[in-house]
Amino acid sequence: MNKDVKIIVTGVKGQLGYDCLRRLSEAGFNNVLGIDIEDLDITDEKAVNELILKEKPDVFIHNAAWTAVDKAEQNQEQVYKVNALGPKYIAEACKKVDAKMVYISTDYVFDGKGENFFEVNDHKGGLSIYGKTKSEGEDFVRSILDKYFIVRISWVFGINGNNFIKTMLRLADSGKTELNIVSDQIGSPTYTYDLAKLLVEMIQTDKYGIYHTTNEGVCSWAEFAAYIFTAAHKDVFVHPITTAEYKKLVPSQADRPLNSRMSKASLDEAGFNRLPSWKDAVDRYLKELEK
Repeated sequence: MNKDVKIIVTGVKGQLGYDCLRRLSEAGFNNVLGIDIEDLDITDEKAVNELILKEKPDVFIHNAAWTAVDKAEQNQEQVYKVNALGPKYIAEACKKVDAKMVYISTDYVFDGKGENFFEVNDHKGGLSIYGKTKSEGEDFVRSILDKYFIVRISWVFGINGNNFIKTMLRLADSGKTELNIVSDQIGSPTYTYDLAKLLVEMIQTDKYGIYHTTNEGVCSWAEFAAYIFTAAHKDVFVHPITTAEYKKLVPSQADRPLNSRMSKASLDEAGFNRLPSWKDAVDRYLKELEK
């Protein structure tokens, strides 16, 4: 792919958007426009149209979303606008300029039943407003465009912004010596720096479709936390608890999928490399945080 192609990236103040800019720069792409909420309100159809028709991007990487899962339950109308209608408007405008679109989605589109790895075209049935609206965003993109990459991720961590690892380290540094962490939600962490590298590879192909792109391996949140403390040399004991027990401690929560195992078969079939193991990613991330 010509390195002068025009690329627009949304959500650049977030974890993934920030790393997309880093990775695009490292790969030599020099015509990249990074935007965030103050630059474009994606729920404003006219503004979305104007920006895309003016800039005429070859690729639009859409990371921006309403991601506050619990708050989403009380703000359903606004969340629908951001997570479903926003991607719809972007997809419609991308079609007009023949741009490829990357839509970042989530494990929360699934109902989390069973213990099998979800395939890309399995029944979805998201449990929360966040999961349902992200699923509707996917459906809009698929119905409007042929040139799309729908990329489902989970348990995200990156250098720029807040995440589970930073929260665990902060609790350890504040003097916590033991924590109750959920042990019956199973999934895979995703390091945005690793993911962004894959996205940069994807956009240089026409291997369109739906992909699951978490780091390799699965764990529970409790196992994730325990590994973080071990790798960061923090003396914190993790008490595994069930989601039901945690909900008694923190009642006003959205429902979360218990099973977020996602199959990488479509990645393999397209010839894309899987991301490194999540433990390897955590080790490298902790080193980067130290810097």
